[in-house]
Amino acid sequence: MKLCLTLFFCVFTHVCSALEIEAKMLAQGSAVLMIDGTQRMLREGSRSPEGVLLVSANGKQAILEIDGKRKTISLSRSIGSKFEKAGKKEIRLASGQGGHYYTKGLINGAPVDFLVDTGATYVAMTTEQAEQLGLDYRGGVPTETSTANGVAKAFRIVLNSVAVGNIVVHQVTAFVIKAPTIGPMLLGNAYLSRVDLKIDQGVMVLSEK
Repeated sequence: MKLCLTLFFCVFTHVCSALEIEAKMLAQGSAVLMIDGTQRMLREGSRSPEGVLLVSANGKQAILEIDGKRKTISLSRSIGSKFEKAGKKEIRLASGQGGHYYTKGLINGAPVDFLVDTGATYVAMTTEQAEQLGLDYRGGVPTETSTANGVAKAFRIVLNSVAVGNIVVHQVTAFVIKAPTIGPMLLGNAYLSRVDLKIDQGVMVLSEK
């Protein structure tokens, strides 16, 4: 039996345009959605190119998020809603000790401390920090990386999400390094290259692209 559910999102600029979402299938942890005529298979925590985030799903309902707004789709009823488009998200960071920029953040929804490092390719953490977050880094790709103390063994993994304030980036590459923990995690270009970054009178400004 075909199960279909249509959800309309109306985003206001000068013209009102509808984003049509049709649920083709709902299952534990995943959903098949038809978004503006294109079929997308989403798993929990993943986002479609149209900006639809699947927060959670089971056989009866799914929670979707668009522009920070959440709606629940159930197989028993249709939902319609109108959202106002949120303004561009922006985070401002004052420089700290040594002129470095430190910030609180989230990895897969868990709180962490970051040192912003524009010279780092990836998000970087130690095995101890990864274990505190419950990350299965041993299932990642074994590799090596250069550290201040020489070459160290590491694992390359992909994080579901990295957030600073309300600026969230999904599917972010990270290195988990076999080394002692001596400071906060590094927030590198795997995240920074996907946001707008500028320095304004000594203040680092991060904003959505």
